[in-house]
Amino acid sequence: MRLKKMVWASLLSMFLVNAVFSADKYALDPVHSSIGFSIRHLVINSVKGKFTDFTGTLAYDEGDITKSSVSVTIKAASIDTGTPNRDKDLRSANFLDAEKFPELTFQSQRIEKKGDGYVAVGTLTMHGVSKEVALPFSITGKIKDPWGGTRMGIEAGITLDRREYGMNYGKTLDGGGLVVGNDVKVEIAAEAVKAK
Repeated sequence: MRLKKMVWASLLSMFLVNAVFSADKYALDPVHSSIGFSIRHLVINSVKGKFTDFTGTLAYDEGDITKSSVSVTIKAASIDTGTPNRDKDLRSANFLDAEKFPELTFQSQRIEKKGDGYVAVGTLTMHGVSKEVALPFSITGKIKDPWGGTRMGIEAGITLDRREYGMNYGKTLDGGGLVVGNDVKVEIAAEAVKAK
């Protein structure tokens, strides 16, 4: 009986090792990637911004993408809307509180096929709050680049309610409506480079 358990344990470990090694490792190329967002301002307009400091890794199983995974870390202080005073406010305790919560992270738990694309289900941590989110994404291509490397393109987007992450700033206009909207639209356009 003990021998049988040992055999099963060996087979299971071999399966897990093979599953890990069948996935190619990729790293986000920050020069050719963007993590942007937009949010309503004074009800009538969408203000856009981006994060300029982030890293990410992917384990990509081309044979079965549902066996892939992704991990991303964003520096909160790198938020950039092109207006220094507004960026300072977004880094403050009114919103991201970047000094207290310096990083935003996403770690996938599983990848699911959905329609023509996929969904990365995982944990998003922002402003000290961790919640499960479903991030729809599509793979826009895979090529050999001019420098002999392999690259793949990924596009993703999601709408988040900032209040679910403890960012409750809620100044209102005299006629009604919020100065800063609650919904944040996030758009990701990424190039990832295969590890050599």
